Amino acid sequence: MIITLLFYVFAAVLIGSATMVVSARNPVHSVLFLILSFFNAAALFLIAGAEFLAMTLVIVYVGAVAVLFLFVVMMLDIDFAQLRSGFQRYMPVGALVGAVLFIELMMVVGGWKLAPEMTKVALSPTPSNVSNTVALGRILYTDYVFLFQASGAVLLVAMIGAIVLTLRDRQTSRHQSIRVQTERTPGETLELVSVGVGAGVKAGDIRRPKVPELEHAGHGDHGHGGHGHDGHGHGHGGNGHGGHGHGH
Repeated sequence: MIITLLFYVFAAVLIGSATMVVSARNPVHSVLFLILSFFNAAALFLIAGAEFLAMTLVIVYVGAVAVLFLFVVMMLDIDFAQLRSGFQRYMPVGALVGAVLFIELMMVVGGWKLAPEMTKVALSPTPSNVSNTVALGRILYTDYVFLFQASGAVLLVAMIGAIVLTLRDRQTSRHQSIRVQTERTPGETLELVSVGVGAGVKAGDIRRPKVPELEHAGHGDHGHGGHGHDGHGHGHGGNGHGGHGHGH
């Protein structure tokens, strides 16, 4: 009785949070509702006895994917006014796509039939000699190995498509040519200079860049020394030379 009640509670919260994911106006709130949906789905997996799937959903999706979504959405500077400006223009196309998807879902639900051996499979005892992780691995990599690999290929194509769609080529970008770099010879990149002892950097035609601050620091304004009780002195500084004076 308690397990049944918990199932309906988690299922209701899951449906409500999933609805808020697509209906919330703030994308940050959508990601937070998505995390709540993952937690409730993990609770349903625990009730069904699939603890491996529950832990995978929490660790992988909540701990990595959803948190990454949250950071990306928070860092993006989204202009909601500009985002909603083309809503009316694309509304007919969106309504058509939604209608097609709704008809397909109705066709799937209308043609749904339970297999005759479904009852026996549902009531069959779970193998006690292996764990859920081992049983899941055997099913994925034996009976459904081709579908498993196909899903990985679909995810790879989706990742490449996302990178291509978001990539922007800028005029100030400096592109790297691997072929040109690998074909260079040491003579094109290195220069050996023989400098004698005490010759300095000018012997190898090495020029030190002039720093304005250092140039102004070597030149000073002329000034006179102050007079004292026991004598007087004068001094001047300029062209890099320090002031000097004498007194009586």
